[in-house]
Amino acid sequence: MSEQPLHRLAARVGLARDWIDANNRPQQVSDEVLRRVLAGLGHPAGDAAAIAASLRAVEQAEDSEHLPPLLTVDIGQPLDLRRYFTADRQAHCTLEDGSLRHLALDTQARLPGELPLGYHRVDIDGRSFSVAVAPPRCHALEDRVEQQPPRCWGIAAQLYSLRRPGDGGYGDCLALEQLARNAAERGADALAISPIHTLSAFDQRHFSPYSPSSRLLRNVLYASPGVVFGEREVRMAIEACDLQATLDTLEQQALVDWPRAADARLRLLEALYRQFSQGEHPLREDFESFRASAGERLEHHCRFEVLQAEAVSTGLGADWRRWPKAWHDPYHPEVEAFANAYPARVEFHAFCQWLTERSLQRAQDAARGNGMAVGLIADLAVGADGAGSQAWSRQDELLAELKVGAPPDILNRSGQDWGICAFSPEGLRRNGYRAFIEMLRANLAHAGGLRIDHVMGLRRLWLIPRGAKPSEGAYLDYPLDDLLRLLALESARHQAIILGEDLGTVPEGLRERLADKAVLGMRVLPFEQAAPGQLKPILDWPDNALATTGTHDLAPLAGWLAGRDIDWSHRLQLIDAATELHWRHTRALERDGLRRTLEQNYGPLRGDDALIDAAIRYVGHTRAPLVLVPLEDLLGSDEQANLPGTTEGHPNWRRRFKAPACDLLDDEDAARRLELLAQAREQAWERDR
Repeated sequence: MSEQPLHRLAARVGLARDWIDANNRPQQVSDEVLRRVLAGLGHPAGDAAAIAASLRAVEQAEDSEHLPPLLTVDIGQPLDLRRYFTADRQAHCTLEDGSLRHLALDTQARLPGELPLGYHRVDIDGRSFSVAVAPPRCHALEDRVEQQPPRCWGIAAQLYSLRRPGDGGYGDCLALEQLARNAAERGADALAISPIHTLSAFDQRHFSPYSPSSRLLRNVLYASPGVVFGEREVRMAIEACDLQATLDTLEQQALVDWPRAADARLRLLEALYRQFSQGEHPLREDFESFRASAGERLEHHCRFEVLQAEAVSTGLGADWRRWPKAWHDPYHPEVEAFANAYPARVEFHAFCQWLTERSLQRAQDAARGNGMAVGLIADLAVGADGAGSQAWSRQDELLAELKVGAPPDILNRSGQDWGICAFSPEGLRRNGYRAFIEMLRANLAHAGGLRIDHVMGLRRLWLIPRGAKPSEGAYLDYPLDDLLRLLALESARHQAIILGEDLGTVPEGLRERLADKAVLGMRVLPFEQAAPGQLKPILDWPDNALATTGTHDLAPLAGWLAGRDIDWSHRLQLIDAATELHWRHTRALERDGLRRTLEQNYGPLRGDDALIDAAIRYVGHTRAPLVLVPLEDLLGSDEQANLPGTTEGHPNWRRRFKAPACDLLDDEDAARRLELLAQAREQAWERDR
């Protein structure tokens, strides 16, 4: 049969058959891979008849006059409605505030650009839709600070790595609050943290913060019950379930023992819930208010948690895709009946989310209340577990049969499979971008900024069928214009800055589009080289991206200088001898080049400590509006949070600092480097104003 209809089908749904790899070489997706990815998108393509039927369905949907539930437009610009209406029709607009406005479509069937920012309802000839009117760009640092141009600075921290007395084995929101207060007192403008999305409750061995069950809710392990109930009530709960010895043991460990720590924290939360449920607790009204305002996204998640627990206990397993069909539908009467049969179980999960929200809110209030211009910068994972809560509750909007990853490149010759699923572009459009909007709102609720992991996902994602190799995938296009407008609108409403992690293979023109929308890119010191050892000069760093000395996937400066990342890769047999030799040779060139550049700027440097000091000054002197320095670099740590490509062997997402969060910045090295950073930022402002 002719394969042309297959290629036409792929093109109509935004699936790229041809693409350019990291070596700038043209590649082509095989027909067999196209068939499998199309099936995952909901377009069967197994044979000629299936392809013809899928193509007819797609073309009919695209060519029809079906009116989408939501359209987006830039403020002040007309909205082209020629596809749906004729010219000179009357539009009755119900604005967000409830007021009415009557507009007439012009001779080209465009809605005049007279609506204010926000989400509004439009009725024309008995047909209704919503329109999202977006600002020209996201809320930016220049909107937050008096000093122009902005030359702000902050700290990046892995939340679990923090310590506080009585923490139970890992950092929580109270430790975060303590660090936020101390950082603010030293002049920090921002505190960027690792993702705190909810994870699977039934497999605590998989604790990567970038593989969430849902990006709509919080990881309840990070709740700090003492800040809500008081320490006395928490001590009573600890005594009631005989947890003190376990918590003490966990607290003393150098690495987080996630399975044991999670079990202990959940037992504590259950004990607190039992206390909370007895009689009329004084905080019951606040809890009920939170639950009501969180609405369906919270209720669905809580029901999922209860269903999943039941499924695991009865041998059905934790993956909802293997449950009885009735349980696949969040709105099915059987799901409703099951939830109604166990109201306390459902309420317990809402209770845990309430505690976590209130704990996080306190941390952000502490950051802003003590003078931070931005406060917390939350981290948004690129996708969610296909077996998890968000994929279950938003099945038409998430692609649970496809996984996000990356094609083979220079660093990963086999490609990458991140084990998470992404949004469906067609599903988003069909549902008025509901899942995207609610995700942004959930993550901006208690933050002054949002870092979007793999921001290239707003433009395209490499999607891999379940069971296939990472190389057996294809790029799927996303509605960039709509997503950027919605991002700008939610950013403005929450007065939160947006950062985009644009490291790796970036589609041509995307960085410029993001910059136009005031989404700050990322520039990382070890990557800013024209060639190994040729560091980019200070004034060549852009003013539309944040600058940083490292990320969670890289060795901190001390470890980078010592080649600790290479040592780990050798130890775990991730590289062969030739690759290791080349890597060490390149690192020596890079290390010598870094020293040479820093000494040209700051004079002779003795030892690695002085080199790290100078590196922090260097990024501080760039034109970046925001500089973020990881705690590991402030303290001179040599081990990284995560070693990409590993799940065993390296303690990913488990390392903890020795000192309590309230004392970390008093460390001699950290205090000195913070002072150097603050001075460098002030000098950069004096130079650039």
